Amino acid sequence: MKKEKCNDCKATLTDSQVLEFCKNGYMLFKGVVPEEINRKTTHYCEQDDYYEPTRILDEDWFIDNVILNRKVAGAVRSLLGQDFHLPILMSNHRMKAPYPQQNWHVDGNFDFGHELNYLQVFYYPQDTPLEMGPTQILPGSHLVHNKAKFMAHLGGIAGTMSATAPAGSIFITAYQIWHRRGRATAEGMRNMLKYFYWRTTPPVRDWIVEDDFDFATVEYESPTDQLVEQFRGSVKVAKMFLWLCGEYEKFQNLGGQSWPLPAHRNDTPYGFPEGLPRPKKTSEQ
Repeated sequence: MKKEKCNDCKATLTDSQVLEFCKNGYMLFKGVVPEEINRKTTHYCEQDDYYEPTRILDEDWFIDNVILNRKVAGAVRSLLGQDFHLPILMSNHRMKAPYPQQNWHVDGNFDFGHELNYLQVFYYPQDTPLEMGPTQILPGSHLVHNKAKFMAHLGGIAGTMSATAPAGSIFITAYQIWHRRGRATAEGMRNMLKYFYWRTTPPVRDWIVEDDFDFATVEYESPTDQLVEQFRGSVKVAKMFLWLCGEYEKFQNLGGQSWPLPAHRNDTPYGFPEGLPRPKKTSEQ
């Protein structure tokens, strides 16, 4: 019987790693799927070249090694909480190279905001170097509201990242991150499986808590700051992080030089919300 939820996955990310995801909107896990499974997946895609090979989700070997891959599932569990729902639809962006680059876009039906209720995931079953047109993403762009029809004119954007990776690599993203297929100059077939996990429980800070993590002094600055008004990226990151911690009702931004703007202060920042966790060594001083 197909497993619908992961109720026994352990959270593996730390406070700092969850915050980094809030800043960047993605995490890349290189070569985490065994080569045998990569070959088996590639063979499956050759037999079923439909753009939605969803039946692969009925295969135990695929569920165990890809969908519930220990390293990736631990990160998903950290971001989406206990009992997160497993994918029920599989897409394959199967392309025969060479091919041109795609337009920048965000995928349809996204719900923009500070909440993180679902994740979009990409799996490469074969080596995907730059010559094979890997997905390009703009780190931090999940925090910048835009629509695909207003992005087609965009070309090269400073700060983009090409997700070049060896076979067996998986990267998880915030669903609304700006991305596109890169230009492929080599010859061959590129498979890229894309699927989706979603939250079933309210957010809570139940990942690996760092004893010295300080909500008051940690840097919330994001790569998205190049695309928004000065310091607005830090505000957006702080909102998302506090929401994931289950502390969103404490969020406030009093303007000026207040928290959560980056700075080297000599005291608790102006506007720091009362009641947010502080390390013992700080709160006892």
